[in-house]
Amino acid sequence: MKRYKLILFTLTAASAMLTQCTSTTDNPLLKPYDTPFGVPPFDQIRVEHFEPAIAEGIRQNLAEVQAIIDCPDAPTFDNVILPLDNSGRLLQEVLGILENIDAANTNAGIQGVLKSTASALAKHSDDIRMNPALFAKVKAVYDGMVGNPSYTPEQRLLIEKKYNSFVRGGANLSAEQQEQLRAVNQELSMLALRFSENLLAENNSFQMVLDSAADLQGLPESVCAMAAEEAAAKGFEGKWLFNIYKTSLLPFLTHSQCPDLRAKLYSGYYMKGDNNNANDNKDIVAQIVRLRQQRAQLLGFPTHAHYVLDVNMAKTPEAVYNLLNQIWPRALNLAKQELADIRTLAKAETGSDQVQAADWWYYAEKVRKQRYDLDEEMIRPYLSLDAVKNGIFDLSNRLYGISFKQLSNIPIYHPEVQVYEVLEADGKHLGLLYLDFFPRESESVGAWCTSFRDQRYNPDGSKQTPIVSIVCNFTKPMGSTPSLLTFDEAETFFHEFGHALHGLFRDVPYVGLSGVPRDFVELPSQIMEHWAGDPKFLKLYALHYQTGQPIPDDLIQKMAASGHFNQGFRTTELMAASLLDMDYHTLEAANASIANVVAFERSAMERIGLVPEILPRYRSTYFSHIFGSVMGYSSGYYSYTWSEVLDADAYEAFVETGDIFNREVAARFRSCVLSKGGSKDAMQLYVDFRGKEPGLEPYFKNRGLE
Repeated sequence: MKRYKLILFTLTAASAMLTQCTSTTDNPLLKPYDTPFGVPPFDQIRVEHFEPAIAEGIRQNLAEVQAIIDCPDAPTFDNVILPLDNSGRLLQEVLGILENIDAANTNAGIQGVLKSTASALAKHSDDIRMNPALFAKVKAVYDGMVGNPSYTPEQRLLIEKKYNSFVRGGANLSAEQQEQLRAVNQELSMLALRFSENLLAENNSFQMVLDSAADLQGLPESVCAMAAEEAAAKGFEGKWLFNIYKTSLLPFLTHSQCPDLRAKLYSGYYMKGDNNNANDNKDIVAQIVRLRQQRAQLLGFPTHAHYVLDVNMAKTPEAVYNLLNQIWPRALNLAKQELADIRTLAKAETGSDQVQAADWWYYAEKVRKQRYDLDEEMIRPYLSLDAVKNGIFDLSNRLYGISFKQLSNIPIYHPEVQVYEVLEADGKHLGLLYLDFFPRESESVGAWCTSFRDQRYNPDGSKQTPIVSIVCNFTKPMGSTPSLLTFDEAETFFHEFGHALHGLFRDVPYVGLSGVPRDFVELPSQIMEHWAGDPKFLKLYALHYQTGQPIPDDLIQKMAASGHFNQGFRTTELMAASLLDMDYHTLEAANASIANVVAFERSAMERIGLVPEILPRYRSTYFSHIFGSVMGYSSGYYSYTWSEVLDADAYEAFVETGDIFNREVAARFRSCVLSKGGSKDAMQLYVDFRGKEPGLEPYFKNRGLE
């Protein structure tokens, strides 16, 4: 996933409540970075540096904004829009470092800074977007754009985006309404922080310690070794510890022959945030939904979904529901067929065809092995982390000519982090890539790509190159055995690397044109997944970690034959989460107060006919995509599917040439999509690349839903 930092606009004006910095000489965040490539000096940054740096960033931003307001000349692109676009740079950089470290390597101090500054930063953003003098200048440029033929298309788009951002931020509201909006934004910022903190605490608090070898029946030796290592690290020497991080959870659910233990562990996972304890998220979810709806109505939108989708490709909730409802019946029908197979196998094994949600992985793996003579442990030895990483580097070189050089003299925020310089085909520096692979208690769950520095052009015309970061929660190495990935983990690496390429290749003239609509952002990541499982490329990168031999043809054939296996389950759980997200955020004012989050969720799943043996990919209380940040993927979780329609069609452009490494097609994808950011309408970017809009047929084919 692409992690959107919680930076509250480049434009922020603000509050003096933050601690002022008495000197810049002792704060590394407030000095030019004397580091290779100008990377953040992680080895020097301390928790106490952040609040003064944020305060200084706000002070500088205030001065920048005031200079725009005080300019006596008639408002123009050059004296209003451009300086506004370049404003807030220090604040962006400091918040980027703070929020990325919080996600990847947090501690109580970092969390304290986020809490203590959240209200001030929310006010800071509102003060800018509701500043009448500044908005008057932006509006003057916007109103005069029609009669000014000298503006380039990019300048026109930037003017439009800046104007709309002010309107969407409350600039046209009355003073009373603006005060209401400020209060809503303040509260939402705090609730998102609480949701994420509670979820991290829940992830770290659950553990299942086993002290009998009989409880390990069916588990591969590698899984047992990992659990023993985890137990020893937590003081349970001679025992086995399993937790609800997916590197521990999924292998146990897939292989354990103990249904009671599968149920216990899975319950620990799906009850996160729903345990009526100090980390409970139910009330927070209800409050967030209510406040988002309140904000949408203040801004003139029927629902939060209308507010969000107005600037996305989908445009309306009706378009999203139309897409999901075209897919849902096919996915659910296939899932029911898969469930019938699982029940048949369960009855043969236990005498009963009754299975629970916790049993799906166990019986699905048995069906796969029975039908295709394939199980996950046959694939793992060929997917060492190094093999997959080298394969991704090789693919990037084949497609785009870029190369990667590992660096050892770069400051890092954790000892496990690797850093690579990314070079163009001609050797020119393109950017830096940070890689952080393994789970720890200070790290959020999941996988994401973010940045410590985005591409931009400096006032002197020089280009600032990006610093991109990928963070994952992959299976750890054990003793002399390297990290051996599941195929899902390998696909995840390819996925996040697609986001990284998007950030590395971006080359837009203005900061405000960097971002793309939420339902377009997953195209660059999801298209990369196609190469992960392509038989031609598997033969090149999937090398046995001991012998170095490529994955054998018969195993590739089994993988290809089983490529659509369990897609009913995978698609259904994804669709269910997407529909749940939309159901929350299409509530209108009269229904926005949710008395019981669990009951709402249950009702939403019953309405679409989800079978009880499948849960939505994320239940409400740990659906961090939509509740773990101020906006996040709210009313946007469907975007994975919307983008998959795009990526399935886009990959066909390579397939149609007979060469999945076609440099000409890759160059067109880079120039038309990856480098353009949001400098054009998203569908136009796609049409520029493909020559047509996408259809659903490649998506259905890719998912096995024809």
